[in-house]
Amino acid sequence: MRQLMKDAFGAELREDVPLGPYTSARIGGEADNLITANSASRLAEIAEWLWENELEFRILGGGSNVLVSDQGVHEVVILNKARVAEFIDDGEGLRVRAESGAGLGTIARRAAERGWGGLEWAATIPGTIGGAVVGNAGAHGGSMAGNLAMAEILQQGKSMESWAVERFDYAYRESSLKKNPGNTVVVSATLKMEPSTVELSRAKIQAFTAQREKTQPPGASMGSMFKNPTGDFAGRLIDEAGLKGLRRGNAAISDKHANFFFNEGGASARDVWELIQVARSEVAAKFGLELELEIELVGDWEESDVGLSGVNTG
Repeated sequence: MRQLMKDAFGAELREDVPLGPYTSARIGGEADNLITANSASRLAEIAEWLWENELEFRILGGGSNVLVSDQGVHEVVILNKARVAEFIDDGEGLRVRAESGAGLGTIARRAAERGWGGLEWAATIPGTIGGAVVGNAGAHGGSMAGNLAMAEILQQGKSMESWAVERFDYAYRESSLKKNPGNTVVVSATLKMEPSTVELSRAKIQAFTAQREKTQPPGASMGSMFKNPTGDFAGRLIDEAGLKGLRRGNAAISDKHANFFFNEGGASARDVWELIQVARSEVAAKFGLELELEIELVGDWEESDVGLSGVNTG
């Protein structure tokens, strides 16, 4: 099969590629096969070829909100570098159409410099447009559910379709795509914007950035580890359980915000996994609540790990 892939993809294909450098936490084993997609059309072509040849794959964009196994990823990994964005002002409303590998925060800042508002909440989010569409990314009271107009979705065995926002069944950090992984690819998305001014949009971004710097620690992390339970905050629960600063190997729960777990240099996925289990166990014992992961486990995890995690690793 590798020879077949080499014949099909040539220099686009790399073998045995460490994935740590492609994740925000700088953690992860090797991808057996990694293919780089530099455009939306190429992303679709690669996905269709892999489906036709019955090869499982996953798409990696900005590498946030994922914990890649130390054992690596045996599925084909598509590194999504499709980043073209078009800012549209045609009398039918301000819109941004962006390929799915474009950085959400970058798009928000570019819009602000045009005096376009409504996406300022996303300026500090490190993920891509595609990941944000799948996970209903949000911050500061905004979310993709509020900005998405439509997205171009490729489904296995079907032609490209334009999905209106209602089709995603958005909920808190959830979507129909996230619940049914493996048979769809977000190729591009169109986001609704609103008239503003450069000064006002810049001021909002500066305020959100200052708030983030005050409340969230910098460094190599996956982002928020757990979803917030209804009416509460995961960080508060972990803090109240006395776990701030807890370490396993070279991974630690932040002293500043307990829902952020950090790679302090050379941490393994196993180090982070052990912290996840301690946090879940202690919060359950103290508050009777089961914390649900916001991040996704990626790669070759042992069955016992997957069973304990309570998540679908795809």
